[in-house]
Amino acid sequence: MKINRSIIAALLLGLVSCQKKTDMNQESWVKETLDVASYQLELTANELADSAKLPRSVWAGYDIDFLTSQLERSPDSFQKALLPNPSVEITGKRHLTDIYDWTSGFFPGSLWYAYEMTKNEKLKEQAIQYTNLLNPIRSFKDTHDLGFMINCSFGNALRLAPNDSIKSIIVETADNLCARFNPEIGCIRSWDFGHWNFPVIIDNMMNLDLLFNATRLTGDSTYYRVAVKHAQTTMKHHFRPDYTSYHVISYNNDGTVESKGTYQGKNDGSAWSRGQAWAVYGYTSCYCETKDTAFLQEATNIADMIMKRVTTDDCIPYWDYDAPAGKSTPRDASAAAITASALLELSTLAPEGKKYFDYAETILKNLSSDKYLAMKGSNQGFVLMHSTGSLPHGSEIDVPLNYADYYYLEALQRYRDLTK
Repeated sequence: MKINRSIIAALLLGLVSCQKKTDMNQESWVKETLDVASYQLELTANELADSAKLPRSVWAGYDIDFLTSQLERSPDSFQKALLPNPSVEITGKRHLTDIYDWTSGFFPGSLWYAYEMTKNEKLKEQAIQYTNLLNPIRSFKDTHDLGFMINCSFGNALRLAPNDSIKSIIVETADNLCARFNPEIGCIRSWDFGHWNFPVIIDNMMNLDLLFNATRLTGDSTYYRVAVKHAQTTMKHHFRPDYTSYHVISYNNDGTVESKGTYQGKNDGSAWSRGQAWAVYGYTSCYCETKDTAFLQEATNIADMIMKRVTTDDCIPYWDYDAPAGKSTPRDASAAAITASALLELSTLAPEGKKYFDYAETILKNLSSDKYLAMKGSNQGFVLMHSTGSLPHGSEIDVPLNYADYYYLEALQRYRDLTK
């Protein structure tokens, strides 16, 4: 029998490492996802309405032998850093936090995105309620995560329900973030704990949007210049020749590098999955704001690395690219969601934009499958399953995370905008 060559070619093109969910009609899967997300978020918001608390994750324990197999080193090297296993009474239950946790902005932000896509007024009311909880953060100075906390909450409120008070909250918070900038080093300090002299983590790239936002609101370029300098310094020191990123770079007071390592990855030389996602997102955003082609080149280099290094069959990475791969190796849906959101934005900017769009679409569709998308009323009210917070600390392993939900919904919003 003669076989049509075009059919063979089409079949071969389909044999890629990350398979798309071809059985999902675009309109139906997006609608289903929004239906689930809206239900979960509204349910959680109602249950926590009078608590002044925010949902972060689900309490989960760990097994030392399993951690040892994943980290491929002696327990003596990490056991002191482990968080206590949660009690039986709270294991499996919702992990709540107060407004000063670094993740506090994600739940309000998720409500805003769900409202934006559904026009459900109840979600808007809840978004306003939970965003207003974070008002005291405007005077908080003890963290670099102010962008996560305020830009994801009040930043989205400014877009969707602007009022006169939001501008002052964003600007005051940006002032506090700038106070952590050291001009000699050229970076914003990340942590105030640990053995490092001046630690800067790749995650800090995500807080720069707050500064860009402050410049737009005030016309003061100080915030812009701090953000750009931080991005340039990070680009110089955080990346290896293959464009994977270290997690933590510590600087000496004169700006030279004290050390390069990790806090949440497998080891100092490994590629911690969420760190790579923070990196591609951060440099894509920096190019959007500055039009500096050096940032675009960095973003595309990181994106190409991610597409090469993630070898799972559904593009949802293991918690670390260098973790021993196996059926029990935890995935990180949060890293996948952040990457998808970043690549959708990058697809509108880069010359080879289509390949980034296609990859992001694959991630989104796979996250929207029943393997990762929760059923209504399950998963303690979170949208996505199977994320990993910090495996070396025995923290939040194979659980839902509020920032996975946030970037998933942001990616879905960007996807809808690009496919109208």
